[in-house]
Amino acid sequence: MLQKPFFSRRQMLQNLSCGFGSLALADIAHAMNQTPGGQLPLMAAKAKRVIFLFMAGGPSQHDLFDPKEYIRKKHGQPIDSPLRKEVTQVGTEKFLALGNAVPVKPRGKSGVMISDLMPQLASVADEICLLRGMNADNPQHASATNQFHTGMFTEVRPSMGSWISYGLGTENQNLPSFVSIHAPGLRTYGSGFLPAAHQGTPLTVPLNDKILPIENLRNASGTEMAQRQRIDLTKKLNRRLLDDLHGDANMEGMIQNMELAFRMQTTTPQLVDLSKETKSTLDLYGIGGKDSDKHGRACLLARKLSESGVRFVQVTMDGWDHHGDIQGNLPRLCQQTDQPVAGLLKDLKQRGLLEDTLVLWSGEFGRTPWSQDLSGTAPIDKHGREHQPESFCTWMAGGGVKAGFTYGETDEMGYRVTNGKVHIHDLHATILHLLGLDHTKLTWRHIGRDYRLTDVHGEVVKEILA
Repeated sequence: MLQKPFFSRRQMLQNLSCGFGSLALADIAHAMNQTPGGQLPLMAAKAKRVIFLFMAGGPSQHDLFDPKEYIRKKHGQPIDSPLRKEVTQVGTEKFLALGNAVPVKPRGKSGVMISDLMPQLASVADEICLLRGMNADNPQHASATNQFHTGMFTEVRPSMGSWISYGLGTENQNLPSFVSIHAPGLRTYGSGFLPAAHQGTPLTVPLNDKILPIENLRNASGTEMAQRQRIDLTKKLNRRLLDDLHGDANMEGMIQNMELAFRMQTTTPQLVDLSKETKSTLDLYGIGGKDSDKHGRACLLARKLSESGVRFVQVTMDGWDHHGDIQGNLPRLCQQTDQPVAGLLKDLKQRGLLEDTLVLWSGEFGRTPWSQDLSGTAPIDKHGREHQPESFCTWMAGGGVKAGFTYGETDEMGYRVTNGKVHIHDLHATILHLLGLDHTKLTWRHIGRDYRLTDVHGEVVKEILA
């Protein structure tokens, strides 16, 4: 039985008119008969928005957050395989322990473990809630990425950004509610069976003023008035055709999205322009730095979008898939991302935004404690690590999670979770809870049954709530 709608009919129409996707009237009508949250959330929201920093490829938790003394002592020596006999992994036949080459130490007053490879992140350790017992179901990049973003690695489902957009709408009618910077694939920001208005808007960081962060963002008409006249004429012609056709849902959706596109052309160019930022702000993010410029720009843009009312911003930083020479490659990735990520936390805090902004940092899975040698002849210091969904590390900050807190433990090898396991469904449930949404009630009826981000699983991880 359908419950009371989450939004009024007018609010629902307003929320669904925000987005770049093709939104049909049929979707709007359907949405007004859906139950986003059942009713207004019963719990107070701790977070208003989310910034998701996705480290695509699978960063090594052993080298960054969860070192193991047993593995350090056994470095270069064979260890017992925890895998089933029928499981094979290319380049891991010897099962040589691979210790962390760079020290991982307790940081700040809280003692959160962070590698020397991340000195800037270490300086804000007391803001971090580190989850060391994360768990996923699939060892392949594409499938694991889909599960982290949508809850499922097989079916096409709405991404968590789309679910959050659907549940909460936007805070700024001139901007989409969900933006994905350097998106790793359509399924990571797609709206699935939800209305297309909730699909993420893909954005590319402008490295100079000749690059448009969003396609067709620049006004080709020369002036705002001329563009307004073009939109009005197009709208009039479309309406005339719509009358001749006695209604067309897709055309109605396009008319509404043209209006949003016009509003974005008048507001977004100033928002994505970083040239007017102060030198201290640019330095904070590492913008202009040899290694950190690209990700620094992305993180600063994420802050500006969030501050302006975008509900969910994702920033993808790829390159963490280290099957070989992890000792040589991992430091480079940390140099590229450490200052931008830490700068984002510092900037959010000094602006008073961290308290109600949930920052999430994670890859799709972690790496094994044993080494991988794809050549079969490389010395141990040139080995990498294989994929490991059984356990990995994720951290969160702000938005109602405990600051300077570590949750979860793994065995002496760093392979299986022994305490404080957090499955991806649990993480999604917790994120929605912090936003004031009950993950069991945020549903959409599709092909005969109610669907949700957490499927039929997930528990809120109460231990990490502030």
